[in-house]
Amino acid sequence: MAERRMFANSIIDSDAFLDMPQSSQLLYFHLSMRADDDGFVNKPKSITRSIGAGDDDIRMLIAKKFIIAFDSGVIAIKHWRIHNYIRKDTYSETNYKEEKSNLIFDENKAYTLKKPDEINAVNATSTSRDESVDAPSTNRDGSVDAGKYSLGKYSLDKNIYTAPVTEADRPKPETERKRKFGEYGHVLLTEKQYETLKSEYSNAEELISYLDEYIEMKGYKAKNHYLCIKKWVADAVSRGKGKAGRRKIGSQSPQSGGIDTETSSMISWDILMSATGDDGG
Repeated sequence: MAERRMFANSIIDSDAFLDMPQSSQLLYFHLSMRADDDGFVNKPKSITRSIGAGDDDIRMLIAKKFIIAFDSGVIAIKHWRIHNYIRKDTYSETNYKEEKSNLIFDENKAYTLKKPDEINAVNATSTSRDESVDAPSTNRDGSVDAGKYSLGKYSLDKNIYTAPVTEADRPKPETERKRKFGEYGHVLLTEKQYETLKSEYSNAEELISYLDEYIEMKGYKAKNHYLCIKKWVADAVSRGKGKAGRRKIGSQSPQSGGIDTETSSMISWDILMSATGDDGG
């Protein structure tokens, strides 16, 4: 196996590649560097763990069609022959001939899965183009055409690995999706959180508006606006009720020359942000 590997700009500079998380891009480079002369890798999971990547990165590379995975645990770099040209006098054929027999090259020299009914009909060592197969192909700019036989349609075939769907992959119910509230749309709440605030606070809309305006003025960010309203905003608004009118946030009390109720609340907000690890940027 060669010690050096090449990467084609048409692939790694494509939007499809650059849109992936950096961890997925890094994993792709590591898998490619460890591939044999036919672009096959026999321990993708070990490589994934060794660089601190996760199963989501493997799933991303499969979904984006940068690698092809098999039930045996072996993966193939789809654009291997676009990246690398191996001289015949240094070439060593892969040990994974069964997996290789399930692949053909498209017109741009990218690996493509054969149709299921043709897997056993072609010589096991052949990777020549079968013109009768209307399979996914790779364009010159690195983009991928799904064709008639996309990964989704192949997924029932025993020779193709499909990553299991986790709870994180499942779409969230409508009640768990956050919506924007307030005049400026800064307050993010789920429908359930919004209904809970309305049931617990008669002035829920005022509390939401208060937080929305504060974020608009100060630019603060928080991971959980629902918690901010319950732990900080409700108290700040309640303490400000006794004052004549609503003074501008951060103003000083002309009578005392000190910090007024709302400024004190602003300091409480800073403490809350610090406790939750938010830098306020």
